[in-house]
Amino acid sequence: MKLHLTGCTVRTLDPAAPLADSIAVEGDLVAGAPAPDARRIELGGACVVPGFTDSHVHFPTWSLGLRQARLEDARSLDEALERVVAALGTISPGGWLRGLGWRDGDWPERPSRAALDRVVPDVPVALMSKDYHSLWLNSAALARADAPLETEGGVVELDEAGEPLGVLRENAAWSFRDRYVRPGVAEMLEAVRAAMPVASARGVTAVHDKDGWLGAFEVYERLEEAGELDLRVWQSFPWALLEELSALGLRSGFGSELLRMGYLKGFMDGTLGSATALLLDGSGVQITSGAQLADVVRRAAAAHWPVAVHAIGDAANRAALDAFEETRPAWQPAGLRPRIEHAQLLAPEDVERFARIGVSASVQFSHAPSDRDLADRLWEGREGAYAYRSLLDAGAVLANGSDAPVEELDPLAGISAGVIRTIDERPGWRPEQAVTVEEALHATCVLPAWLEHQEQRRGRLRPGMLADLVVLDRDPVKCPPAELSELRVLATMLAGRFTYVADDGPVGT
Repeated sequence: MKLHLTGCTVRTLDPAAPLADSIAVEGDLVAGAPAPDARRIELGGACVVPGFTDSHVHFPTWSLGLRQARLEDARSLDEALERVVAALGTISPGGWLRGLGWRDGDWPERPSRAALDRVVPDVPVALMSKDYHSLWLNSAALARADAPLETEGGVVELDEAGEPLGVLRENAAWSFRDRYVRPGVAEMLEAVRAAMPVASARGVTAVHDKDGWLGAFEVYERLEEAGELDLRVWQSFPWALLEELSALGLRSGFGSELLRMGYLKGFMDGTLGSATALLLDGSGVQITSGAQLADVVRRAAAAHWPVAVHAIGDAANRAALDAFEETRPAWQPAGLRPRIEHAQLLAPEDVERFARIGVSASVQFSHAPSDRDLADRLWEGREGAYAYRSLLDAGAVLANGSDAPVEELDPLAGISAGVIRTIDERPGWRPEQAVTVEEALHATCVLPAWLEHQEQRRGRLRPGMLADLVVLDRDPVKCPPAELSELRVLATMLAGRFTYVADDGPVGT
C-alpha cells in the first residue's frame, strides 16, 4: 500500500525531525517521500503519532474479562453481590461463574464465602480482585479443591472457627486459579480474537504480554498462522520455565515480526490492594527473596533472557535492585535490559539506583490516581509513591503500560493519568510527580520498543521504520491537559495496514 497522509501534525518522536505536516507510507514502512501513485488522505488537522505499546498487559486475561462479571467500582459488598447475581444468566450448566475487579478496602463488610453462598449457593464462583492478587470463592468453589489451599508465599484467610473464609491471597489464590479455574486455549483464542479490534480502536499496535504462564504464546501463534494477529506481541514466560526454554535452545527475540519470545517474569511481593506489598516496616508477603532473584538472573543471562520482576513495596523494590546490581556483570555484557514492574513504592534513596544500575521501571501511569486512597492510607504521606517524575529526573528508563485488566487497556487514558494525576473530579494526586505529554508519549511509544531491542525498527516515525501509527483527532501536546481524556483515535495502522478506522473519521475505508 502506498499512502500520503497530509493536512496533519505528525509528532514523529524522532529528535532529529520531531515535527512534520505529512507522512508517507510505502508497503510496511514509513517512506522518505510519497510515491507518485500514492493514495492521498487529507486528515483535516488531525495528529499522527507512533503506535502505542502497552508494556504491561495480561491480554488474554483482559480479553476474557470483557465477558465476565465486572465488580470495578462496586462500593459495597451488597453491590458486588448484585453484579454476581446479574451474571448468573450467562453461565452454562456445570460451568464456573468468573469475575474480577473487587476491592474491599473501603467496604463496611468484608468478602466471604458465606456472603456469596447467600446469593449463589450451587454454582461455583471465583472472583479475582482488582489487583489480581486475591481470589474470592463460595462454598461450591471451595468444594472443588482436592489439594490443600495453603501454599508457600500464599495466604488463606480463616474465620473464627479456623475454617477458610473464602478469600485466598497471592500464591494461594494463583494456585487455586491455575488448578481449577484456568481457561483453555480454545476459550482464550475466541476471547482474544474478539478483543483485538477493541485494542486497535484504542491505538494499540503492540503489547508486552504477561500471560505466558497461561499459554498465551500458543494463542497468538494460532492467530498469526491464520493471518488474524493484529498486534505485535513480545511474550513473557514464567521464570520457572527457564530450564525448559534453555533445553530447547530458545532465546529472547526468537519469533517473527508479529510474535516474539521476550523475557522471564516473576514476583517479589504482593500488592497494596491485598495488603501484601512487602514494606520496609516488615509487613507484607515475600514471594521471592533477593538471593533467589539473583540466582534466576544469573541463569537467565547465561541463556540470553532478560528478567522482569514485579515489585510493589519499598522492601521488595530494594531487594530487586540489590539483586540486579549484584548480577550486573552477568546481564550487562550480554546486552540484556532488565526491568522492575510497577515500582510503586520506593524509598527515596533507591530512586536514583534504577538509572545507575541500568534497570528500567515498567510502570502504569493509571495506577497512581486509581490507587491514591490506598497509597495515602498505607504509605502515610511518605515520599516515593508512584514517583514517575523523580525516576525521570534521576535518568531512569520509564516504560508505560496498563496492567489490564487491573486497569483498562487504554493508552490515552494512561497518558492523561500520567500528566494530570487524577481520574475523577479531585485535584491531581501528588502533582509534583506528574510527567509531561511528551514524556508520556515517549514512555508509551519509544521506550517499550527499546526494551525489545527494536528501537531501530519501531517507536518513532522515521523513514525506513515500520509504519505503526495512530491518528488522533487533535494534537495531545497542544490541547489543554484537562482535555487529554477526551482525545479520540481516528485510525490505527500496523505495518502500513489500517487495523482500525473510525466511522466518522477522515481516513475512510
